[in-house]
Amino acid sequence: MNTKFKKSELSNGIRVVSELHPGSRAVSMGIWVLTGTRDETPDVAGISHLLEHLVFKGTKTRSAYQIAKSLEALGGELNAYTTREYTCYHALVLKDHWEKALDVLADLVSNMKLTQKEFDLEKGVILQEIAMSEDSHEDMVYDVFYEQVYGAHPLGRPILGTPVSVARMKQTQVMNYYKKTYTGKNIIVSASGCIDHDDLMAGIQKRLGSKKKSELKNTRRVPRWLNRRHVVEKQAEQVHMLLGLPTASFQDKHRFEAVVTNTLLGGGMTSKLYQSVREKRGLVYSIHSSLNTNIDSGMLTIYAGTEAKNARKVGDLISKEFAKIRKSGVTKADVEMCKTQVVGSILLGSDDIENRMTSLAVNEMVFGRYRAVESVIDEIKAVTVDSVNDYIRNVLDLDKAAGVLLGPEVTKLQDWWKDLKL
Repeated sequence: MNTKFKKSELSNGIRVVSELHPGSRAVSMGIWVLTGTRDETPDVAGISHLLEHLVFKGTKTRSAYQIAKSLEALGGELNAYTTREYTCYHALVLKDHWEKALDVLADLVSNMKLTQKEFDLEKGVILQEIAMSEDSHEDMVYDVFYEQVYGAHPLGRPILGTPVSVARMKQTQVMNYYKKTYTGKNIIVSASGCIDHDDLMAGIQKRLGSKKKSELKNTRRVPRWLNRRHVVEKQAEQVHMLLGLPTASFQDKHRFEAVVTNTLLGGGMTSKLYQSVREKRGLVYSIHSSLNTNIDSGMLTIYAGTEAKNARKVGDLISKEFAKIRKSGVTKADVEMCKTQVVGSILLGSDDIENRMTSLAVNEMVFGRYRAVESVIDEIKAVTVDSVNDYIRNVLDLDKAAGVLLGPEVTKLQDWWKDLKL
């Protein structure tokens, strides 16, 4: 792959990472602010997400309409999202328009202009978004699960905040949070595509060089896992079943064994859970597993949506598949197929400059260094059937399985749900 990585740092601490893809017609760019849900106090729960919305309401140089038009009129894209550990503002444009993209992104993270009217209107939008998330039962079951397994830890709070915390939020609190967190070492600028690093640095120095200098202050606490089982009675067409286990973090030495295990269990249509529960018995429309990794923690979750009358059968089948793996282990053929699947997915993603822009930023955030696609693939290839079986038997603690059952008539299943083994 004909790419070139470079990293620089401004005097105020802002880090800049880029990867040149000379054959690309486009540039993907993101400004990453290292603050998210887990950095909030209970009284301002949801402030990171609210702030992400508010910056699009206008800056000192652009109205909300001008922000929306700035890149859309060029055929480009501008968006943002908030997670439990960071907030990202990102753009995709043709290579000749990268300076415009940088100008808009830098404006968003530097020059927010907020009126009380716009603040109150957007709080109303967020409150509607919270209400909508409660209508989406598949989303809701994940929020309830996080609250159950992480308890009072900030990771247990919903990204959107709560109706009470958002309603009570004050404009001054948001502005102070913006000025305090959107600074120095808390910012990473990432770019991938047909872009010269030195030109990028000159553009960033011009637009972000005067930002306040700051150092990273890591006040985050590692969460304690609570293996709770919970049921939520809800009028719905289906029962939403979510089981989970504590597993590898981004930095864990067993991370790639966790990736292979996840792929094997529920990572696609060839996975054991999909074949057993959907293909052979038709008990669900959707069943899958996923890895949810943080810098210092992680979880493996298994989700299934099924009719209430089939909930017990589905749970028992999931338990049965885990029992098989625990007793007999996985085969070399299984592991090699999953490795090939993971490697193929990574290689396909490496041709996507948006994917690469994200990878550059996350690697800088987590490891503080560049990780080439080839080196990641080498680590996956180093995974063996023995290392996966050792991970399943000695690292993946099935006795810590937690779960949430959400839907109609689930109260009747409470005793069974509490005793269900993985």
